[in-house]
Amino acid sequence: MTSFATHRLRVHDTARPAHRRLSALRTCLTQFAPYGLRATYDHLCRSAGVPVRLEEDPGALVRAVEELHAAREIWRAEQAAWEARRRVQKGEGRRTPDPPQPTRLLSCPDPEFHPAEPLPAVMPRIMRARTGVPAAVCPVCEADHGTVERHDGYRFHRTCARCGVGLGPLPGHLPAGAAAEREARWRAVWNRTARAGPLSGPADGFRP
Repeated sequence: MTSFATHRLRVHDTARPAHRRLSALRTCLTQFAPYGLRATYDHLCRSAGVPVRLEEDPGALVRAVEELHAAREIWRAEQAAWEARRRVQKGEGRRTPDPPQPTRLLSCPDPEFHPAEPLPAVMPRIMRARTGVPAAVCPVCEADHGTVERHDGYRFHRTCARCGVGLGPLPGHLPAGAAAEREARWRAVWNRTARAGPLSGPADGFRP
């Protein structure tokens, strides 16, 4: 698989057609997406102001990939530090990693409802969440702001009412047509035509 770094450079390459630079950004997201591919893509498009007509703001794709790159560098540094500590622990005969291996995975079931802050500001809190933040506390907000239900087209999730981070799946059947509705809305996000509300707020079309 071509590396994240290679596709990042392709995003920067203004000699490439804009749609190919956008494709390179999307490929970067298949390799690193802190909120999941869909929510991270929507975050970057809104944060960087990526327009529907890419030629209207050629620099938007660079802003988007650089925000993603900065967050990834934070994760890589933490991963390297963890690996160094783990080698020492193994030398001491300790079988269980302490702390657990860093994670960069969160779930924002509603692709348009996710943390509003820049990814590099949020990443350290995502990394710290692995060290034992109580389940009732949002790993990003680090406080209990209440929860709401969202669905991803397949199941319901309990999510932070403030930033949309998933706190766990919920039992129950989705309403009829939910998956089709979600995919239709996702196509609008994918094409950057969905712009409903502020960066941190959910779109009306995603409320179950």
